[in-house]
Amino acid sequence: MSQKKSTAFPTVPLKEIPEAAIQATVEPYRPVVLVVDDEYVIADSLADILKHSGYAAISVYDGEAALETALTMPPELLISDVVLPGMNGIELAITIRRIFPDCKVILSSGQPSSARLLAAANASGHHFLFLTKPVHPTELLQHVAESLSQRKQPAAARPHLETAHSTAQD
Repeated sequence: MSQKKSTAFPTVPLKEIPEAAIQATVEPYRPVVLVVDDEYVIADSLADILKHSGYAAISVYDGEAALETALTMPPELLISDVVLPGMNGIELAITIRRIFPDCKVILSSGQPSSARLLAAANASGHHFLFLTKPVHPTELLQHVAESLSQRKQPAAARPHLETAHSTAQD
């Protein structure tokens, strides 16, 4: 003798929902760019420039926060200052590449000590594009576009060939 329980909330028939509210909007694909600089103004300004240029840019202010963010939102490009508190930008780039091998990297610095760190990374087989600060936004955007044009197509943007292939065989 089980009784059917009614829902505690009102239900709305589907036909009463405006059609526009049902349809999902599909945004064009935007590459994820992670911007890391301990100078908040620089990180946020670069992220804003990238966002206005069609990229999904995220700004963070140290290497540890960059790693946490990357694990949540994997970047296709890392733009990082070399001199950061704690983990430096080169250590960050090496770690990001270990986790995300296809992630492109652009490092920048205005400090002479960065050349020594970059030379050590190159000697260890880690090669990164390096820009000397200050970098004009036009130059940066050119390097971003070039770096991302060399990447593999992200999984989310690839056509579902497996599904099409299995349907064709059925």
